[in-house]
Amino acid sequence: MPDMSTVVEFDFIIVGAGSAGCLLANRLSANPDHRVLLIEAGGKDNWFWIKVPVGYLYTIANPRTDWCFTTEPDPGLMGRSIIYARGRVIGGCSSINAMIHMRGQASDYALWAQATGDERWLWGGPDRPGETLAIYKQLEHYFGGADDWHGSGGEIRVERPRVRWKILDAWQAAAAQVGIAPIDEFNRGDNAGSAYFHVNQRRGRRWSMADSFLHPVAHRPNLTVYTHAQALQVLMDDQVHDHQRRGAWTTAQRRATGVRLLKDGQIVDVRARREVILSAGAIGSPHLMQVSGLGPAELLAQHHIPVAVDLPGVGENLQDHLQLRTVYRIKGAPTVNTLYRNWITRGGMGLQYLLLRSGPMTMPPSTLGAFAKSDPELTSPDLEWHVQPLSLPKFGEPLHRFGAITPSVCNLRPSSRGHVRIADPDPLTNPKILCNYLSTDADRRAAVTGLRMTRQIMAAPALARYHPQEVLPGPELESDEDLQQAAGELGTTIFHPVGTCAMGSFDAHGIPNSAGTVLDTDCRVYRVAGLRVVDASAMPTITSGNTNAPVMLIAERAARAILE
Repeated sequence: MPDMSTVVEFDFIIVGAGSAGCLLANRLSANPDHRVLLIEAGGKDNWFWIKVPVGYLYTIANPRTDWCFTTEPDPGLMGRSIIYARGRVIGGCSSINAMIHMRGQASDYALWAQATGDERWLWGGPDRPGETLAIYKQLEHYFGGADDWHGSGGEIRVERPRVRWKILDAWQAAAAQVGIAPIDEFNRGDNAGSAYFHVNQRRGRRWSMADSFLHPVAHRPNLTVYTHAQALQVLMDDQVHDHQRRGAWTTAQRRATGVRLLKDGQIVDVRARREVILSAGAIGSPHLMQVSGLGPAELLAQHHIPVAVDLPGVGENLQDHLQLRTVYRIKGAPTVNTLYRNWITRGGMGLQYLLLRSGPMTMPPSTLGAFAKSDPELTSPDLEWHVQPLSLPKFGEPLHRFGAITPSVCNLRPSSRGHVRIADPDPLTNPKILCNYLSTDADRRAAVTGLRMTRQIMAAPALARYHPQEVLPGPELESDEDLQQAAGELGTTIFHPVGTCAMGSFDAHGIPNSAGTVLDTDCRVYRVAGLRVVDASAMPTITSGNTNAPVMLIAERAARAILE
């Protein structure tokens, strides 16, 4: 550890040792001439419950591993505030998330290409423009080996789930009876159908992005990792002397020179000779920018923060997937509810995991998935189900004392937009997070359609032998108005916040074509030379499904741009 009483210099400073930060630390430190500092506000990822897949029950909403954010009261959720988990540990959200490996759909990346004017974001393939599929293949080590869709030898482990459930097989058959066909897997560009999710695990243990990218290179002498070190401010000066002033930096007003930290009770400045890279996530990165004077001028003025650069889009454009957790009581098939209630079967689950690394303790929060269109005229699915062989009143509460499943449905392309905004100038004060769920007619219609389609699946013949009975939202709710209200009462985050420092397109003079644009396609911050944001904040629009894999795509693209 360097002497913290002096200013320490590095070539690159990365704020946040989450998914993106771990990859960037790996790639940038591969050149021994680069001195790289990776900063993490949380601690090490060596806790038992991080590695056991079912340990998410203990890591989410735990200050040891989670920032423990809560949202502002949301009008779309009947004024409710909800838990908003974000990883605060080496590995970030990949150390506490659902482990589901989901790339999104080709249509998602067409929207990114349109927003940024960069065709490299397109899905691509033989004789088609775009790099996205090729990068995904290069990053992964797929259990089935390399083929047209997958790669072998990459850092990210992708495996089959190690447990199946009879009731989920029946649900999949029921979905087929209403037109959602079984498929081999998702991740081929069009996810229409149902399949068991592939997971980021290695032999039944969580395989985080720290396992993928950071731990294998932690021995490098030019890579330094600070834990329990919180970034307080991006340091800047007015002297912009960068020979690489292009893209978003063409018209730079300021230059990022380092980061002010709180470590071991001391305030310490670390300097960056080349770049500061924010990978603190869709909540942390815009918050740090705002307290540093980078954000909407009106907001900063309200909190008496000097405006370094007026960036109206910082903290805006927040998008998330709202999941509607329906619950159905069932009979005649085991579920986690029934197995966990019996101490003998509960002990057997633990023994099965210890001896074979299989069984319910290897299970991600959701095991089976399905994608479908709310309107047949759509070009790709806009609804997704996460089906769980368990039920509980809400996250963190005990399981129901009856056999049940939870088919949760979410709108993959919400048009509602929220924001992340500072509560006061103190960087240690959590920001205000307002998601504005269900604030548009389109999102309310999608919610009603999703609930009705869930009922159609549950009423299909393949499930009849299990006598499903609707518990939530309740069979007495039939009108669109009733179901819209139920969506507001049942809805909760699926922990996919994105978009709060969105990429966009720029004209030939380096001016963004939209006032809300914060980054160019290489994740450079507009008018702040030497500063990038590389995490889920950069997404102009949310992808179809879990967001960890798309973050790795962004990080790999950004790393290549930096090294070029």
